[in-house]
Amino acid sequence: MPLGMHAAVVVFPGSNADTEMIRTLRDIVGVRTSIVWHRDNALPAGTDLVAIPGGFSYGDYLRCGAIAKTSPILADIRRHADRGGLVLGVCNGFQILTECGLLPGALTRNANLRFECREIFVRPRARGPFTDAMLDAGNRVLRLPIAHAEGRYQASPDVLATLQQDGTAGAAIAFDYVDAQGNATEDANPNGSALGIAGVYAGPRRNVMGLMPHPERMSEAAVGGADGRLLFDAARAALAASVGAAAGAERAS
Repeated sequence: MPLGMHAAVVVFPGSNADTEMIRTLRDIVGVRTSIVWHRDNALPAGTDLVAIPGGFSYGDYLRCGAIAKTSPILADIRRHADRGGLVLGVCNGFQILTECGLLPGALTRNANLRFECREIFVRPRARGPFTDAMLDAGNRVLRLPIAHAEGRYQASPDVLATLQQDGTAGAAIAFDYVDAQGNATEDANPNGSALGIAGVYAGPRRNVMGLMPHPERMSEAAVGGADGRLLFDAARAALAASVGAAAGAERAS
C-alpha cells in the first residue's frame, strides 16, 4: 500500500494471530499499522483497512465470535464497512464477521470433528479488492495454512445460490478450496464447507471479506512461502486505484 495508507489490526482477548498480521502489514507489505483494542470505541482516523486476525476470542465460549461481536469496536467497524472501507477477517475474524452480520452464513464444526492444522490450496473466485490483482494475473492457486476446528462454512440454499452468481457486485465466493492443480475436489475441502467455500465477499463494494486460511502466516519466504502476500498486495493495489480515481474525479470537477 502506498505511503499514507493505514491499516488497523483489531485485537480481542484470545487473539493469537495478531502478531503475524501486524508484521505482515507493517514490515512486509509496508503499511502504516495501528493496533486497536476491542473495547475501543473508534478506529484510528484515516483507517483504510481493518484486519481482524485469527485466534480464539473469548476462548470460543458459547460460539466462535458470539461474544466478540458485542465488543464496542464492532460498531465503528460496521460504519467503516458501510462507507466502503476494506475489512478482512481471517479465521476467527471470519467467524466474528459472520456473527455480527457483516458477512452471510456461519462457520460450524469441521465435518470430521477434528482440529485441522496443515497447508491447503485455495483459488480466487470472484472479483473484489482482495482478489482482482490475482485474477488479472491468471487466477493462480495459493498455498496457505489452516488452523481451525470450526471452519465449515454453511448457509441457507438461497444464500449459497446468491454467492454463486456471477457479476462484480454483491456477496460472492471469494476463495474456494482446491488441490495443487486448481481442481475443486472433495478431498481438497479440509472441513466440509458448502461448495468448498474458503472465503466470502460482502459489502457495498465487496469490501468485506472473510477467509479461513491464514495468508499472514504465509507471507514471506522465511516461513516457507509468500503466497499469502498476494492477497495483501491485491488490497494495496485496489486502495491505490481507488485513491487515484478519486483524485482524478476531483481534478476533473
